[in-house]
Amino acid sequence: MNESQNQPQPTVFVVDDDEAMRSSLQWLIESVGLSVECYDSAEAFLDAYYPGRSGCLLLDVRMPGMGGLELQEYLRRHEISIPVIIITGHGDVPMSVRAMKEGAIDFIEKPFNDELLLDAIRNALSVDEQQRWEQSQRAELASRLSLLTPREHEVMDMVTAGKSNKEIANALGVSAKTVEAHRAKVMDKMQAGSLAELVRMSMLASGS
Repeated sequence: MNESQNQPQPTVFVVDDDEAMRSSLQWLIESVGLSVECYDSAEAFLDAYYPGRSGCLLLDVRMPGMGGLELQEYLRRHEISIPVIIITGHGDVPMSVRAMKEGAIDFIEKPFNDELLLDAIRNALSVDEQQRWEQSQRAELASRLSLLTPREHEVMDMVTAGKSNKEIANALGVSAKTVEAHRAKVMDKMQAGSLAELVRMSMLASGS
């Protein structure tokens, strides 16, 4: 069984206080084979959602209690990473700018074209999948990095910064042969097949 078969199906979370809109969105999203959960308020969504679930969030802006932008800000403050698509029937430029600055990946005004919305949802799910892959890669890299000694960390940092063995040896006050030995251990522990791969690992680990 491959890894993708072990992963739960992503869910499109719809948060809108308009019952007719929720039903319409649920029908549309399910019609293309996607899983959907609907909530009539931001508070109801927060009560049911747990961080880590894969998917995206379809948010109405104006709702009683906590509005869509407030929910978006709440998620950001609590470092809950889920792609957000803002939907509103009362859109204006400042609201759009605010939503995008807070990290929304799309902003769609009602009434909207069904295919346009579905494309936005597919894009959001793609973003979520990529983010999750990067998170898993970073976790794996952190595990490998923890195997390095402090000196091996130093050598790795210098190697990935483009320093030659001779430059590293001079900087650390050791022989080039010692640097070569450290470098070999770094490549082995990091499971890097090439210098280019080690550089990519270093960039991903640092979030670059």
